[in-house]
Amino acid sequence: MTNREIAEQCLRDEAQAILSLIPQLDEQFDKAVDLIYQCKGKVILTGVGKSGHIGAKIAATLSSTGTPAFYVSPLDLYHGDLGVMTPDDVVIAISHSGMTDELLRFVPFLIEEHIALIGISSNPESLLAKNSTCHINVDIRREACPLNLAPTCSTTATLAMGDALACALIERRQFQERDFARFHPGGSLGKRLLTRARDVMRSDDLPIISPETPLPETVTHVSEGRLGLCVIIENGQIQGIITDGDVRRAMQNLQERFFKMPVSAVMTRSPKCVSPDTKISDIQRVMQNNKIHAVLVVDAEQHLLGIVDNFSCMI
Repeated sequence: MTNREIAEQCLRDEAQAILSLIPQLDEQFDKAVDLIYQCKGKVILTGVGKSGHIGAKIAATLSSTGTPAFYVSPLDLYHGDLGVMTPDDVVIAISHSGMTDELLRFVPFLIEEHIALIGISSNPESLLAKNSTCHINVDIRREACPLNLAPTCSTTATLAMGDALACALIERRQFQERDFARFHPGGSLGKRLLTRARDVMRSDDLPIISPETPLPETVTHVSEGRLGLCVIIENGQIQGIITDGDVRRAMQNLQERFFKMPVSAVMTRSPKCVSPDTKISDIQRVMQNNKIHAVLVVDAEQHLLGIVDNFSCMI
């Protein structure tokens, strides 16, 4: 097999491993979501080797979506970190076999302290499954590894199940964009959710013309404005907007009459306007839904304050 054929087979195997989890979803998954949702403390993930790496990622996803969670290595648990666990917490232990000794050794402590345990493994008959408050089955047919040895499909399936838990909790908590932004203030997504029109709008040297401006002159103003548009204003009030696309269409439709017509004859009379406090994420949605590349920023009296275009939103 060629490199690409091997890669294709790997991707197919891992995709199938995720799809095979769907029939395995049952009341145990519902119970796990309930335990995490009702948790008054922390969600603590643990696992050995590759399962530990997956656990750390699941913890990060949960934390960023409203569920306080962190990862602890089983080795650290044996050297004092068991003290971080309280009856208010929920522990999620990940083991492909469900028989990992490092995990099973602290399960009696959890039982004694009445700490809820969610086990995630591929073996519902394992010791981890039998001693868990609830168990999520992530059984797979085989690994994508040609030797059926390296954790590939199994880790992908577990990661996907962790995402499924997070998504269910997002819906359960009614987690919103504004909540996501609070946990991602430094990322580009968080910035789009927090940044307002007033922060990025162009407010100086705006391309403004009057309704009587001839279309040939309008072409010059659109070009010099470097926003691909002009705003038509009369007596301080916005009358309309014309874009470079409008100009091209007018030239095609009007032909020789183009040189005799005022901009008011072809302008769009109801341009999309937003307030200075409109979030960039909402502005992007308006532009996408209306297939436009800019919106006008106006005050309560509909006076023009600035313009936000696609480039302004690229933060």
